[in-house]
Amino acid sequence: MLILPVYFDNNATTPVDPRVLAAMMPYFTEAFGNAASRHHSFGWAAAEAVSFAREQVAALIGADPSEIIFTSGATESDNLAIKGVFDMYAGKGNHIITCATEHKAVLDTCAHLQKQGAEVTYLPVNSRGLIDPAALDAAIRPATVLIAIMYANNETGTIMPVREIGAIAKKHGVPFFSDATQAVGKIPVDVLADGVDLLAFSAHKMYGPKGVGALYVRRRNPRIRLTPQMDGGGHERGMRSGTLNVPGIAGLGRAAAICQTEMEAESRRLSTLRDKLETGLLALGRVYVNGNPDYRLPHVTNLSFGRTDGQLLLSGFNKNIAVSSGSACTSALPEPSYVLKAMGLDDELAYASFRFSLGRFTTEEQVDYCLQSVKETVIKLRSSDLFV
Repeated sequence: MLILPVYFDNNATTPVDPRVLAAMMPYFTEAFGNAASRHHSFGWAAAEAVSFAREQVAALIGADPSEIIFTSGATESDNLAIKGVFDMYAGKGNHIITCATEHKAVLDTCAHLQKQGAEVTYLPVNSRGLIDPAALDAAIRPATVLIAIMYANNETGTIMPVREIGAIAKKHGVPFFSDATQAVGKIPVDVLADGVDLLAFSAHKMYGPKGVGALYVRRRNPRIRLTPQMDGGGHERGMRSGTLNVPGIAGLGRAAAICQTEMEAESRRLSTLRDKLETGLLALGRVYVNGNPDYRLPHVTNLSFGRTDGQLLLSGFNKNIAVSSGSACTSALPEPSYVLKAMGLDDELAYASFRFSLGRFTTEEQVDYCLQSVKETVIKLRSSDLFV
């Protein structure tokens, strides 16, 4: 039985998997101790839960558990990575390289550092949302202290050439940071094979709770050092002080373990459903896929609907279908997506673009309903006097 509304905005956030919730519950009421309390069993139980979760999270991305720093989410991880490297390596230089289509958590952090003397190069992207690795190579200077390029774009699902970027960074001896919030748990991520030195992600994008995330910080070959951005009790190897969110961390660990086990089969299932939705909507004509259709996340499609008005189209189906017209952090703004604009879309198409992001609990029945509802709305709009 179809229950409305249906949810197609899993890139914004995902529901907590019941298995994750079950793993979290004991640490709210029974094993409620502080993981830093070393003198009694309540603290030991909490510390054990954190240690186990650290192993689960590390295993998902091919890291050592000691390289995982728990944070409040990807935004904090982004800030800690970028500001922490900039401060630590200030004696070497002040140049950061990033990309025009990064998440605002990266772009705004770089803008903040520019006010403190940083020089930031914003690499452009092509019509598929990809940077040119040759342009990255040419942009590196002796004063470059960080390359910050996301793993997969939150709006289009485009996957960057991460291993090529990692190889370029290694050749020049520059740390490579990647915001992998949309990639971790959805596609295989291996920090060693990818050549990533710092990697950020968040639990709530992978069926875990909101308010908890992680930052991978490489410990050897090379060892990456960070200046803490929050002072206190020296938690998390001194990089992130503050009482650990034990229930959230336990949830992140369980979410990571589930993703590692189920990722391959789930990717196949979701790409099949995504392709069905996309093919059906493309059949309308004057509908365009934004991003790189050959190399993207399996659950995402971003589509522009020509000969329609974006606001009228959204209002025609959004009561029963949850989709996004941009990233969750910027979609409330009355302007077209900066990601799509950077890819060369004009205002009309950018305004009439929508991201459909499927998830673990998306069913074929929901896809059929979404397809039918969106098609009916587009056809109705196009038949009106406004778009004749």
